[in-house]
Amino acid sequence: MRKLIAILIIGIFATSIITASSLSDQFADAGSRKKIHFTQTFTSSQDPGQGHENHQLSLILSPNQGTIYDGSMTFTSSEPVQIVVLHEINSDDAKGQPTWSIDGNTVYGLSLIDLQEKSGSFEFTGAALGLHSPNSKQFTSTVSVDGWIRGQPTEVIMQKIELEKEEPMSLLSRANVPATIPIHEGIYGGEKVLYIITDGSDEEYARELSEKQEWNVELAPVLADVPEDALQKIFVFKNGVKGEGLYGFQNEIFSSTPQQESEYSALSSVIEVTWKTGQKEIVFESANDVIAAEENGRIEFDETGVVLNTPHIVWPGGQMQVRADQEIADDMPYGGGQITEINEEEMTVTFVAHRGWGPDGRTIYYIVTDATPFGPAEMMGVTSSPTSANLIAHSGAVDLFQFKNGIKGTGPLGFQAGIAAASLGDENYSPMWRIYLIEWNDSENAKILETKSDIDSFRADDLITVSITRPTNSDHIVNCPFIDPFQ
Repeated sequence: MRKLIAILIIGIFATSIITASSLSDQFADAGSRKKIHFTQTFTSSQDPGQGHENHQLSLILSPNQGTIYDGSMTFTSSEPVQIVVLHEINSDDAKGQPTWSIDGNTVYGLSLIDLQEKSGSFEFTGAALGLHSPNSKQFTSTVSVDGWIRGQPTEVIMQKIELEKEEPMSLLSRANVPATIPIHEGIYGGEKVLYIITDGSDEEYARELSEKQEWNVELAPVLADVPEDALQKIFVFKNGVKGEGLYGFQNEIFSSTPQQESEYSALSSVIEVTWKTGQKEIVFESANDVIAAEENGRIEFDETGVVLNTPHIVWPGGQMQVRADQEIADDMPYGGGQITEINEEEMTVTFVAHRGWGPDGRTIYYIVTDATPFGPAEMMGVTSSPTSANLIAHSGAVDLFQFKNGIKGTGPLGFQAGIAAASLGDENYSPMWRIYLIEWNDSENAKILETKSDIDSFRADDLITVSITRPTNSDHIVNCPFIDPFQ
C-alpha cells in the first residue's frame, strides 16, 4: 500500500471540497458571521458516503462541527445532478430519516433534492452543500455561491493527516441472498429425479406453472427457437394414474439426466401425454416406455413447442454440490457450490442468488445451475452441460458481461458485479448466458459501470476491451436464471 500526505477538510476527502485558502480570500467578517461568496468549477469523485459507493459527489461547502451555511447557489453541470444538503445531528437522532455518513460514527441528516437538471438555482440552509449523481459517471460543474457561515467555528479548520491509499472497492449490499425454490419429483429409468422450473417459452404455460408451484416461472420467449441438439424431452401427463405430476397425474419423465452428461440439457421440450380411451393406464418409468406406448397406439403425444428450463437438483447417481459453508454473505467466495440446502421433506432447494445489473442499471438477481465447459462448471460447483455449447451463436443465449480487473467487488472474478444485456420482461431474455469479459486497458482509470450503454461508451472510447470467454479454448455458456429471491 502506498502512503500519501493529503490536505483534507475534517472528515471529507480533499478532492471533494473547496480548500481553505480559496475560501479565506472570499470571507467578509460580519461579527458572529462570515460572508461567503465565490464562483468555482468542480470535478466530481466517488461519493465516500456509506451506501453511495457507486455514486458521484461534488462537495461545495464541507461540514464543520457547529457550523451552518445559508444562502443561495446557482450551478451548471455536464450531467443532470441532485442537490445535497447535510444537517448535523447526533447519531441517536437517526430514527429512519435519510442519513449520510462516511464511517457510521459521524452521521448527518440528508436532504436530497432530486432536480435531475443540468442547471438551476437553489436556496439552502444546512451543515454542508453538494451536488450528487446516482450513477458512476463523473461530472463537472461550475457553481456560484452567495451566503453566510454561522456559528462556531467560523474558520475552516485544516489538518494534515497521513492515510493509506486503498484500492478502490465496490461491495454491493445484499450482494448474495438466499433463494428458496420449490422442487418437483420426476422420473428417469424408474428412479427419482428432483428438479426446479425457472423459465418457460410460453406465457400461458409460465403463468399456469407459477400458480401451481407458487413461485414465478419467468417468461423467456427466445427458448422456443432453441435447436433440438440443445434440448432434452420432458413427458408431462394430462390424464392416467393419479399422482404428484404437474397436472395431478403421474410424475414427469425425462429423457436424460446429468449422469448422461453428453445428452443432458436443463432445457426441456414439453411433450404432453394423453391416454386413449379404453387403454389400461399404468405408471411409466422411462422415456423409452412412453415412446413405445405411443408407437403402439395406447397414448397420444402433443408436441407443444413449449420449452421449460428444468435444472436437475438430484438424479440417479448424483446431485448438485451443496456448499460446505452454508452461511450466505456479501463477500462469500463464488465457487464451491451454489446450493446451501436440499430439503426433500419440504421439497425445496435453497440457492445463493447473486446480485448484478440489468442493461438499464436496475438490480437483478440470478442463480447458477449448470454450465459448459466442465472446468468452469466444476469451479462454480454446478452441473456440467456440454449440449449448452450449441447455443453459442444462437439467440437462445444472451450476453452477460463480467469484469476481470478494475474495481474490486462482488463479481465472480473478484471485481465489480456483472451487467446483463437483457432482463426479466425483455423480449430477448433467456436464462442461458454467453459470457464476455471486460478488461480495463488501464486499471487506474477504472470506474463502476452499471448499464449496457456504459459498456458501449467506454468501449468506444478505447478505455475497456470486451472479449468473449473461451476457457480451455471451448464455448462457454452458463445457465443463470434471473429470479426474484424476495417473492
